[in-house]
Amino acid sequence: MSEVLVTGGSGFIGAHAVLQLLAAGHRVRATLRDLDRRNEVLAMLRRGGAIDTGPLSFHAADLTRDEGWLAAVDGCDYVLHIASPLPASVPKDENALIVPARDGTLRVLRAARDAGVRRVVVTSSFAAIGYGHGARRRPFDETDWSHLDGPGVQPYPKSKTLAERAAWDFIATDGGALELATVNPVAVLGPVLGPDFSTSITMVQALLSGQAPAVPRINFGLVDVRDVADLHLRAMTTQAAKGERFLAMAGRSVSLLEIAQVLRARMGAAGRRAPRRELPDWLARLLGLAVPQLRAVRPLLGRYCEASADKARRLLGWSPRSNEDAIVATAESLLELGIVKREIG
Repeated sequence: MSEVLVTGGSGFIGAHAVLQLLAAGHRVRATLRDLDRRNEVLAMLRRGGAIDTGPLSFHAADLTRDEGWLAAVDGCDYVLHIASPLPASVPKDENALIVPARDGTLRVLRAARDAGVRRVVVTSSFAAIGYGHGARRRPFDETDWSHLDGPGVQPYPKSKTLAERAAWDFIATDGGALELATVNPVAVLGPVLGPDFSTSITMVQALLSGQAPAVPRINFGLVDVRDVADLHLRAMTTQAAKGERFLAMAGRSVSLLEIAQVLRARMGAAGRRAPRRELPDWLARLLGLAVPQLRAVRPLLGRYCEASADKARRLLGWSPRSNEDAIVATAESLLELGIVKREIG
């Protein structure tokens, strides 16, 4: 089988991609900023069901430095570039996100080109598609790009948009024979394997823990991390994926309150702390002035965010789990790992 490099092997999506690559029989390399985390990653993979991690090796590489990338990618057939900074709150300096996301992507692409890699699949985001558009009433698709000068565009969407734009520009001008595809997930949920998980997971953690009696009135798309990993593997080897973007979204968008309702309905006693009410928009905006966790959601209040994943289904035969299954899998794993404490009595 093929030799595949996964950047960010300790991350939420990265670990699931490694799991699926190993299960498919590939030889896998994973980059880590700190090789001391190898045992932690191996524990995550065992928790995820990995039987044989013998074909897996680890390589030290950092998105902010040139060192290590060429050695990590040398001899690989494919690269899944998944590593990217994702903060829990809005950073004071947007370049803290933009520079490592954009420059790190270019470092990986240069190394892949120079090593003769066939194709790189870059993990982009819906954040590079659906932000800054203002009033909108038709679903987003892969032809759309976020408008960086549009209303309410914060550093994270900027970082993902600029990084993906830089990747396509590189392929067009300096990529040589290297091929590129991108996967653009919406909010990623699903089974947590360890302490590294997406900001989307902290949202379910907060709902399940009953950290607030009411939630902001925001909607977004969901997708299970296992389906995101599956889409990466399909985009890696399918000829039709060359030069294409693929939105990853399970179904219609859902609200925070609907997620809370799923938790209450499906998780028994463990879900009874989930909130039952929505905050009025005016109150959510007011609280966002003082509460850092709410500041990031202020631009999302009332925003339209329906999107279509028909392209991935049509070209790659992708068939994701339902929103509800992704929510429940997230909650169950948070409880199993003790990240959220179970209710007693």
